[in-house]
Amino acid sequence: MKSTPFTSKHIALGAKMASFAGFNMPISYTGINDEHAAVRKNAGVFDVSHMGEFILKGPNALELIQLLTSNDASKLTKGKAQYSCLPNDEGGIVDDLLVYCLEENAAYMLVVNAGNIDKDWNWIAKHNTKDVEMHNISDKTALLAIQGPNATKILQSLTSMDLLNLAYYTFVRGTFAGVENVLISATGYTGAGGIEIYFEDKDNDADLIWNAIFEAGAAQGIQPIGLGARDTLRLEMGFCLYGNDIDDSTTPIEAGLGWITKFTKPFTSSTIFENQKNNGCEKKLVGFEMIDKGIARHDYEIVNEAGEVIGKVTSGTQSPTLNKAIGLGYVQTSYAKVESPIFINIRNNALKAKVVKIPFI
Repeated sequence: MKSTPFTSKHIALGAKMASFAGFNMPISYTGINDEHAAVRKNAGVFDVSHMGEFILKGPNALELIQLLTSNDASKLTKGKAQYSCLPNDEGGIVDDLLVYCLEENAAYMLVVNAGNIDKDWNWIAKHNTKDVEMHNISDKTALLAIQGPNATKILQSLTSMDLLNLAYYTFVRGTFAGVENVLISATGYTGAGGIEIYFEDKDNDADLIWNAIFEAGAAQGIQPIGLGARDTLRLEMGFCLYGNDIDDSTTPIEAGLGWITKFTKPFTSSTIFENQKNNGCEKKLVGFEMIDKGIARHDYEIVNEAGEVIGKVTSGTQSPTLNKAIGLGYVQTSYAKVESPIFINIRNNALKAKVVKIPFI
């Protein structure tokens, strides 16, 4: 397994460790429910250094990004980011990603999922016919996500950059905790507010930044958070997880990601998506909550009252905030309306659930 710059710290803190996307990652420290509540109510620190980062540079960088991503990156100016996806040729999704504009029309950073780094790199390189300069900086980039309503208040003392007024999906670059050239963005995967911090893993910078964050947040009770709570937090917001809720066989229109699918320019599979938008989809990703007692899990069947299979669960958990079982799944479009009764096959029992609006909280 690969390590991140913070792996030894997780082990020293007694984290429950496991392999995730080939990395030795912390799943939990004090428990998922406790860590989940810490982020929703206060602030927590996630090590997400396993994520991938690519730099695309040159006069044709934007043209390549426009060809390969569903969102409209031409709207980005320096210091802004957007959520997007990389469609494949058949209407599925190679990956979802963030696009950062470092220099308008000249330099961009793409942040991709850890398990898809090689896949995404090869996909982009395959279509790079106009000599766009590409750099895979994943192995030398450290990434911490400090999430929660008190995150920026805690961290403001560590930098002269204005974190308190950093607008959603914008970023700044400067000195943080004495480390130069740190990129700080108002992004995250929890819906609880906060920032993400990117920096080059060199010298002793990882230790300096980690220690400074926990010293600054000690009085406030900042906590390290594992991937278990990261999953429950994102699910409460209805955020898609690649490999579960979206993959090479699902379209962004089916997944409720029409808002990142812009038909102002041609891109891979755009005609497929536009047809779905105009004529409808056979299936849709919906949120649901359990009415009968039980927790839905990935790949469980979703059935109607007659017991006919109408879809499948993609994600499910017991929501720590709501104290009820929730999930995401694809169903036939006729069952996708809010309040529609559905049933989840759990251990050969069809347990009642209903479709609800997302986010769940």
